Amino acid sequence: MSTIFTRIVEGEIPSYKVAESERFYAFLDIRPLTEGHTLVIPKREVDYIFDLDPEELSALFLFAQKVAKGIKKAIPCKRVAVAVLGMEVPHAHIHLVPLNKETDLDFRKPKLSPDESRMKEIASGIAEGIE
Repeated sequence: MSTIFTRIVEGEIPSYKVAESERFYAFLDIRPLTEGHTLVIPKREVDYIFDLDPEELSALFLFAQKVAKGIKKAIPCKRVAVAVLGMEVPHAHIHLVPLNKETDLDFRKPKLSPDESRMKEIASGIAEGIE
């Protein structure tokens, strides 16, 4: 059985895609902590991020770095935080969260619910900022 993230990569479930390469995929979190909260995943289904081989792990973070730079250009923020939790979906993933204060990264706080047009606008802005 495929994870929800694999189903997103395969196009079975729609997503707000921000970036894609041969091996990685980045899309907006539909329950973001802040606007621009993005998930970066390997397309290959691996449960635990540290089970990736060293080259793939390095490449995933280099891909995430490009996405983070796009987020920084599109979303007014002081920093883009990186969080690796991996508890809610058994598919390795990185959270990139725009921050203006440290509490923006508190996963216990209520999530935002941006409407579809705002999500498309955010995804497009981030994608345009990726070099």
